[in-house]
Amino acid sequence: MPLHPRPTLVGTRVYVRPPRLTDGQAFLAATRASRALHGPWTRPPDSRERYAAYVARFTVAKDPAHAGFLVFRREDHALVGVFNFSEIVRGAFCSTYLGYYGFAPFSGQGLMTEGMALVLDVAFGKLGLHRVEVNIQPTNVRSLALAERIGFTREGYSRRYVKIGGRWRDHERLAMLAEDWQRLRRKHRARRSPAR
Repeated sequence: MPLHPRPTLVGTRVYVRPPRLTDGQAFLAATRASRALHGPWTRPPDSRERYAAYVARFTVAKDPAHAGFLVFRREDHALVGVFNFSEIVRGAFCSTYLGYYGFAPFSGQGLMTEGMALVLDVAFGKLGLHRVEVNIQPTNVRSLALAERIGFTREGYSRRYVKIGGRWRDHERLAMLAEDWQRLRRKHRARRSPAR
């Protein structure tokens, strides 16, 4: 069983923290159990080597280009899902891309909504970003619903945007700005409690 170090942020039902090598066994088991849920939309690491490479992306750096978080259910430390900030750009752009996926059997319980609120606090707080963009395949109804539920704004449609599973896939483009989150986080604050 992985160690449960002090989490980065704690909500009412979940906490989030960076991935660790010691999470590998639980992560790979969750990936195997979630293949049908992930369908054609995502390809999480599915071997020890790929998981180790995934964790290595998030090594602590003064000015990171990537930041990853695992979401755990507080009551039993079950691995619920993943949020990854990639291509963090500073300067005048001050932006990142956010990717995410949940694990079976936790879909539809609101746990990822709470987790997303926590990681957006990191993006617009600790990371000091101005913009977070998500790109989601139009057939991925659950991921689109999560982004819209938290308050992302649709900005456009990108044809043949990302190659996933050997095929170029169209994506809906949505974004959240720091000023949007400042207003919206009040709505989500009730889901959060202070770290202990």
